[in-house]
Amino acid sequence: MPRFAANLTLLFNEVPFPERFAAARQAGFEGVEFLFPYPWRRQQLRQWLHDQGLTQALFNLPPGDWDAGERGIACLPGRVDEFRRGVEQAIGYAQALGCERVNCLAGLAPVGVAEAEVWDTLVRNVDWANQQLAREGITLCVEAINSRVDMPGFVLDTSARALRLIAEVASDNLKLQYDLYHMQIMEGDLIRTLERCLPQVGHIQFADNPGRHQPGTGEIHFPAIFRALDRMGYTGWVSAEYRPSGRTEESLAWLARARN
Repeated sequence: MPRFAANLTLLFNEVPFPERFAAARQAGFEGVEFLFPYPWRRQQLRQWLHDQGLTQALFNLPPGDWDAGERGIACLPGRVDEFRRGVEQAIGYAQALGCERVNCLAGLAPVGVAEAEVWDTLVRNVDWANQQLAREGITLCVEAINSRVDMPGFVLDTSARALRLIAEVASDNLKLQYDLYHMQIMEGDLIRTLERCLPQVGHIQFADNPGRHQPGTGEIHFPAIFRALDRMGYTGWVSAEYRPSGRTEESLAWLARARN
């Protein structure tokens, strides 16, 4: 059975954020992730993790102005200094939380900027961030996010584009965060794609499609995918990053099935 983590940004929203750690442990998760740790003090988060014996599996670098619609700034010319400050902030949180991997959101392609300049900015920023994180023993991931439904204009919208970035940076410390939901929308053929990408995969997330709800609500055959990950020998985290269609506890039938 894969090692499952719960995304506390999306799951257990029935209770305040500090209480979601206990809810995740009670549900049987051993790891957690969330989009961003920065609204909370490091010591608070570390205590909440420690109290429940949970592992912090992942979080994202600062994304820019999320509420204004920004979805990462790594590809944005003119924001390099801000990006680097965000990397330094993320390192401090990762060290405090014992988190071994951090994800970089590439961002939306800016209007009126040449594609080559956007890509070059992304490569240089990711290369710099990866060097800083590698020195601290922290893996950097980059994620492909679908541009058809959730994030039109997102620079890395296929596994092929993410792997191209990884190849250009050329570091064993840079990995692919593979999201089954996003890649079902953009590519499909998930098991074969995972087999091809697996040497570069550092983290996996999932939700069903359409709707981005729990397994069993859409078209993805999760039991086959979970069995395939075991067969492939994948030992990293597999994080539930879905929006429960009802109460979170009522959405976890997939977890009980995976344990049988």
